[in-house]
Parts: sequence; C-alpha cells; structure tokens
Amino acid sequence: MLTAVGIALFLGFVALGAWQVQRLSWKLDLIERVDQRLKAPPQPLPPPVQWPEVTAAAYEYQPVRLQGQWLADKTVLTQATTALGAGYWVLTPLQTSEGTQVLVNRGFVPQDQRARWQGGAGADTSASTPATVVGLLRMSEPGGGFLRSNDPEQQRWHSRDVAAIAQALQLARPAPFFVDAGLPSLKAPASADLPPAQSGPWPREGLTVVRFSNSHLVYALTWFGLALMVVGAAVVVARYESRLRAAYRSHTTHEPQHIL
Repeated sequence: MLTAVGIALFLGFVALGAWQVQRLSWKLDLIERVDQRLKAPPQPLPPPVQWPEVTAAAYEYQPVRLQGQWLADKTVLTQATTALGAGYWVLTPLQTSEGTQVLVNRGFVPQDQRARWQGGAGADTSASTPATVVGLLRMSEPGGGFLRSNDPEQQRWHSRDVAAIAQALQLARPAPFFVDAGLPSLKAPASADLPPAQSGPWPREGLTVVRFSNSHLVYALTWFGLALMVVGAAVVVARYESRLRAAYRSHTTHEPQHIL
C-alpha cells in the first residue's frame, strides 16, 4: 500500500513539473510574440468578418489605427489603478464607417473627475467630428474585479467587460474587443517620470502596462523537487525495512531453542 502511494505521488509530481515546463515554454513564446508585436507599426483593425477569430494569442497588444465618430453620450467609467493612483478608465464607443462600434479606452482620470466624465459629460467631442485613434487592441475583461461584480444598472464597472458594456449601451454592432488609446513606452516609466497627476490633460492615455507573470520555472523546480523528496523518502523507508528484516533474522538465528 505504501509503495503504491509513493509511486502515485512521484508520478503526479513529475507530471505537474512537466506541465509547468510546457507552460514556461508557452509563456516565453507569448512574451516574445507580444514584444515583437509592440514594435510593429499600427495596423488597421481586423474587419468584422474576422472578429470571431480575434484571440488574445493572435491579437492582444497589437498596435492598431482606427477612425470614426465618437458616441460621447455613451461614455462609461471603469475602475482603474495606475501609476497615477486610483481612478477610472474613460470608455467611449467609436462609430466606424462600416456601422460598427469599437469601445475605446480614452485614458485615465482621477477620482475627482468622475462626475465630469460620467456619461460623456466632460467630452468636448462632437458626434459629427471624425476622430483617429492609435492604440493597442485589448481583449474583453468579463465578470468584474476581485470579489466585485459589474453592476450595469448602477453604472458601476470594475472591469472592461465589452459584451456587458455594449449591451448596457445598446450598441448595435459592437466589436468583441476594445482599444487602449495611446502607445505606451516599451520600458515602463517610473512614477517620477510621469507628469503630475493633478495637471491633466484628461483623460491620460498611454498608461497600458504590458507585463506577464512568469513563475513557471519556480513551480516546475518545486514539483520536481517534491518528486525527488518522494524518491529520497522511499530510499530511507527501504533501508529502514531492510535493517528491520536483518535484525529479525539475527534475533531468530541466535534465539536458544528449548527441547520439551
């Protein structure tokens, strides 16, 4: 029984370690692809016919350029935490010439700007004025934040859930992704390098942080280490049992036999 448990643990730890090695290879490939993607010039948005094929692996953080007209009265604010502190992202749909709507994260505003921008009150853009946006294509963030769900009726958004926001705004042909306006520096700026948070202009674009957690090597070493510990424990147990058997044989060999 103990041997079976040891074998199961060893195989399980080795399998988990191998899985983390595969995840490490995938993550390094993803980081390399995104790094190359960020260095590329802005491309046109994928046409609507390709939207079902737009995935994070193929398009996330792709620099794009799009044109259209702002639907400023349909602006929503979502919770944000940036190098400038806590506040909101300003999301406004951009109506394209194809009759589609693309949610654009126009940038960050601090908390004291909420009343000004809620519902597009602070927008100085006419619906008839054409606009050009250069930014990064981003995938939807469904569900909400940590332990907090989006509440469309109360206009409380904790994540950039494109489908939910589009439904709340009654957009006819929304894109399944959004665009972060502005192209961030490949090197994340220190907070001291940013303009003062009080100075504006608002919304402040270009604050997208492109960062991937990569602890797969640590996890892999942990699982393989546990597998080696199982092997070590098995060796110790085997030696202990061998000594017990040797002691038992020695005891039975030298034990005096009584003749009845």
